[in-house]
Amino acid sequence: VIADIGIDVSPDGIAFMGLSEVENRHVIEDLIHQPALVNRKYEIVHYDSPDLRGVDVAFIYQPKYFTVLQSKTINVDLKPFGGNRPTRDILWVTGLLDGDTINILVNHWPSRRGGEETTRPLRNAAAGICKALSDSLTNINPMTKIIIMGDLNDDPNNDSVAKVIGAKPKAEQVKERGFFNPMWSLYKKGIGSLAWGDAWNLFDQTIISHGLLNDPKGYHYHKVNIYNRPYLLQKEGAFKGYPYRFWIGDSYAGGYSDHLPVYIFLVKNL
Repeated sequence: VIADIGIDVSPDGIAFMGLSEVENRHVIEDLIHQPALVNRKYEIVHYDSPDLRGVDVAFIYQPKYFTVLQSKTINVDLKPFGGNRPTRDILWVTGLLDGDTINILVNHWPSRRGGEETTRPLRNAAAGICKALSDSLTNINPMTKIIIMGDLNDDPNNDSVAKVIGAKPKAEQVKERGFFNPMWSLYKKGIGSLAWGDAWNLFDQTIISHGLLNDPKGYHYHKVNIYNRPYLLQKEGAFKGYPYRFWIGDSYAGGYSDHLPVYIFLVKNL
C-alpha cells in the first residue's frame, strides 16, 4: 500500500509519512526494508511511548527529499482531565523539504473506548496540547509551516478539531496563525477512512497551518486524498465495503488495516 500511494504523480511515492499504532522500532525497520520500499531508503524517527499497550507513533521519510533538523516527543498528560492511564506522545519533527522548513506533529489521540461523550475531554486535552505547541511556533513566525497529522479518533466537525485546534473547513476562512482542515470537504461528502456501524468516520486527518496555504516561492497545499483502491476494501461478508482488516477480533483476515491511508500533495512554483 505504501509503495503504491502517489506514484501516479511522483515515481518515488511518499516523501514522508506519519504512522500510528506502531509496536516498536523493529517493525518499522522491517517495513522499510521490504522489497517494494527498500530502494527508497526511508529513514525512521521513533520514540517509545508511555502507552501501556506499547502503542507508539512514528515517522518515516526519504532523505532524498526531506532532512530532519530535530525531533522530540511531547507528553500528553491526561490526569488533570480524568484520564487514568498514559496515552501516546505527540511526535514533533522539524525538517527541510527541499529547503523548505516544515514542522510535522504526528498524533494518536485517546480512543472512544468507553463512549464518545465520556472520552471527549481526553481528546480535547490532547488537541489542546497540540494546539499549544503549534501556537508557540506561529507566535515566533506567523507563517511557520505546520502539518498536524494522525489518527485523532474524532471527525473534522468534533470539538477537538473544529474548536480546540480551530481548523477551518475552507481555506479562505483561515487567518494568520490559523489552520485549514482539507478533510472537511471529504467528510461532508460522506467519505471516510474507517467504517463502523454502517457509517464512515474520518478520524485520520491532515491539518495544515496558514503558512502552507499561500507561499509564492515555497511549498504549499495542493489537494488531499484518501487511498481507497478496491484491493483495500472487504469484498464479501458482513463487512463488505469496509476497509480490509488484517485482524477481525482474534481471527486472521489477511488484509491491510481497519483504516485507509490519507495523504496530501504539496507543490511549489518553478
